[in-house]
Amino acid sequence: MAMSATDRPVVFRNGLVLTMDDAHTVLPGADVLVIDGRIAEVGVNLTAPDDALEIDATDGILMPGMVDTHRHMWQTAMRGYGADWTLTQYFVWYYLESGKLFRPEDVYAGNLLGAIEAIDAGVTTTVDWSHGLQTPDHADAAVDALEEVPGRFVLAYGNIQQGPWEWATSPEFRDFHRRRIDGGKLAGFQMAFDVTGDPAFPERAAFEVARDLGAAVTTHAGVWGATNDDGIRLMHENGFMNPSTVYVHAATLTHDSYNRIAATGGSVSVSTESEQSAGQGYPPTWQLRHHDIPVSLSMDTSVWWSGDLFSAMRATLGADRSREHLEAHAKQETITHCHLRAEQVVEWATRGGARALGMDSTIGALTPGRQADVVLIKNDASPVMFPILNPHGHVVFQAQRGDVHTVLVGGRVVKRDGRLVGVDLAAARAKVAATIDHLRETMGEEAWQRGMNPDVPETAILENPYQYTEWDAGSAQWKH
Repeated sequence: MAMSATDRPVVFRNGLVLTMDDAHTVLPGADVLVIDGRIAEVGVNLTAPDDALEIDATDGILMPGMVDTHRHMWQTAMRGYGADWTLTQYFVWYYLESGKLFRPEDVYAGNLLGAIEAIDAGVTTTVDWSHGLQTPDHADAAVDALEEVPGRFVLAYGNIQQGPWEWATSPEFRDFHRRRIDGGKLAGFQMAFDVTGDPAFPERAAFEVARDLGAAVTTHAGVWGATNDDGIRLMHENGFMNPSTVYVHAATLTHDSYNRIAATGGSVSVSTESEQSAGQGYPPTWQLRHHDIPVSLSMDTSVWWSGDLFSAMRATLGADRSREHLEAHAKQETITHCHLRAEQVVEWATRGGARALGMDSTIGALTPGRQADVVLIKNDASPVMFPILNPHGHVVFQAQRGDVHTVLVGGRVVKRDGRLVGVDLAAARAKVAATIDHLRETMGEEAWQRGMNPDVPETAILENPYQYTEWDAGSAQWKH
């Protein structure tokens, strides 16, 4: 990120600080001092440089910037289009039919809007799971957009129009990596591809390229009908599972696969809104906790769901507890104490993401020396922002993106008083509008509408013996 005049010392005064350090220390009425882009000190009544920007955090919550480890940002230009899709309809639209219509400028538009959306919601680090990179021009456009927005972004390079053994081994991919990743401005780089379970294991070639480049692999694992235990077994038997590997969803795996992930130190990116709606499988945190597998959170895509981690935290806690109650009720038992707590879900949204990306020493907590990715949740005009009694619970169940008052990324103010700083929303809106116009014109209005409004299956209403359906006037009584 380029430095600017806004990168002066900053001090937040009198906030309720969720440090998310190893002890999850909570400090009421505390200050956070930022100097040279890093957390300099956290404590009460701190002395700040004379030129420091002072921000009143009274009645607010200070927390680390959140980390999203899996978001298809190129699809953001189609926000909400697939609200009623299943995973099958998503695959058909993007993989088989209309996804190939995206031009480099359309990938740019989606990435630009997605990146802006992230920092607006206090998501200071986002993995762009960019599997729409059909050509090097598409890839350049993706990076151009990410570099334009003052957030922290990791490019996860993928191409759903080719097998990873094709695109990953191409000279064009190597050239792109040399030009845009080596010494580039991004926060990190991953290779994004899935392992189908084909016994021939054609994905080996892509894993070997990743190993050669020192790139982490992120993969949709345990997705109903798409990826399964065979893919995990092949990765493990061939030595391609390691602590940097991120398994997205991992919702339909057996204990054997979870054991392989745990034993090799990998982590799982859980996209609860996605899993419980699209059909990848039941959100797996209830399984991951039992296997002691590290968790991070993600939103997947704004073509369906919200683009903020408040929604992710809320949905994840609800899904985990719902499953715990369901399993108990099936055995005629009652859950009297919740295992998963709000505090743990806030951890997953911050430190969990930092660990998954190998950034735990630099982001994810408000402790001296770390990069100053800071979020102030404060909204004096909202009746929901008082009283703050259980701060972790407040973040998960009460707060929302509209309560994000101030955001710092690396000490730079990117949002202040509820408004983005240095971001041209009008330009982003115009680029997104051009993408939508292109898609509608190319597809035709009928196909566009049909894609957004899939058929609703017929619903059979079961006969209800207690519901009267007919009045017999002859006998002056109800018949049913």
